[in-house]
Amino acid sequence: MSEAVTYSKYLKIDELLSLQLPRDKVEHDEMLFIVIHQVYELWFKVVLHEIDYCCQQLSKGDTPRASHTLNRVLTILKVLVAQLDILETMTPTEFSTFRERLDSASGFQSDQFRALEAVLGRKTRASIERFEEGSRAREALEQRWAAPTLWDHFLGYLAAEGHPVPKEQLQRDVRRPIEPSERLQLVLVELYRNDPKNTVLCERLVDLDEGLQEWRYRHVKMVERTIGHKTGTGGSAGSAYLRTTLNSAVFPDLWAIRAQL
Repeated sequence: MSEAVTYSKYLKIDELLSLQLPRDKVEHDEMLFIVIHQVYELWFKVVLHEIDYCCQQLSKGDTPRASHTLNRVLTILKVLVAQLDILETMTPTEFSTFRERLDSASGFQSDQFRALEAVLGRKTRASIERFEEGSRAREALEQRWAAPTLWDHFLGYLAAEGHPVPKEQLQRDVRRPIEPSERLQLVLVELYRNDPKNTVLCERLVDLDEGLQEWRYRHVKMVERTIGHKTGTGGSAGSAYLRTTLNSAVFPDLWAIRAQL
């Protein structure tokens, strides 16, 4: 007879609760810091899982399920932003009590966030090559590097829906950053004027883009609130680097057409 499935066994609660190991048991706030970042990594895993599923549904032409999946991702992004409110309950003085013991550990090293950037079209070799060859992170990012982005799947979906997506967009090098296209923008303008169903899907992508930018902004302000303009943990540029990522749209064509509608 197979062993009964319990809440604890199904969710691996014992293993999960064993993963919070502060480097100094004296510092009260280190537990919060660890849990918040572990939870972020779990949410990143779910977001990647959902975006991959959305890409599959777009390839199948399943508009309702693709839209529903994007709505789920948007809801998760709101949770990611809200979690920063919890982290901001830790004062700069409280963070400084254990910050030095983090050594080179930094959120800059989150391969899952780099994977999220990649699936949304922000691909760079530098973001991959900072991870050791043969590691889980490096192999996962190499796969993301070679794979079509969410935008590529969306353009293929629009073409299958009968929209005249320019050939060069459908055949673009998916390893390259997404660049705005005036020819594609003309197609999108006509879509907005004549295709309500897919206008809604376009707006979900704009919501996703805006939600990611909101998270980036709140992340910058949290870092500035906690360490000011100090060098980031692990020697990164801290808030100075994070500010360079603000207002960088992942779907530039959907923003460019606003003035034409």
